[in-house]
Amino acid sequence: MRHGRVGLRVVRMGDAEALRALLQRNRDWLRRWEATHPGGGGAEPGSRSMRPTVRLLRRQLRQGTGVPFVMLYDEELVGQLSVSEVSGGALQSAQIGYWVSEHAAGRGITPAAVALATDYLLDDLGLHRVEICIRPENSASLRVVEKLGLRYEGRRAAYIHIDGAWRDHECFAVTREDVPEGLAARLSRE
Repeated sequence: MRHGRVGLRVVRMGDAEALRALLQRNRDWLRRWEATHPGGGGAEPGSRSMRPTVRLLRRQLRQGTGVPFVMLYDEELVGQLSVSEVSGGALQSAQIGYWVSEHAAGRGITPAAVALATDYLLDDLGLHRVEICIRPENSASLRVVEKLGLRYEGRRAAYIHIDGAWRDHECFAVTREDVPEGLAARLSRE
């Protein structure tokens, strides 16, 4: 999938080393936004092979519970966007999380990638709703949902364990009815 210079594709096993190196180079940039295990332990992202993580993400894709993407800018791998909590039945929804390398930030990559992923989820997978939860301190991510015009739905207190503590998150969502023309088309008009 493409939107201008931004591409989005499903993660491949061959991406493991590039993702590991990118995470390692961006430790200080990403640490304050990354999920941590409440009991401690676990490897710091980028410190070990990403092959087991990519295998897990691809298993979630096969099982229909997630869709792991890499973000590309002029064909360079610059980040990752993961769709999780894919639900069918009466819910028909999913959640999106993402990270982008510091050297690529501020170029409109993440809004374009989120728009592409959302359109894929709503149009191709037939879901009804997509949600993004963001720490209130993460002004860059808050700008992403603002640019895309996602609806604010409230704060989730102590929602996800991030950087060593339970952190509040602001919840934003979009439904198929909100963007009948697609989110990428809305972004192009801005």
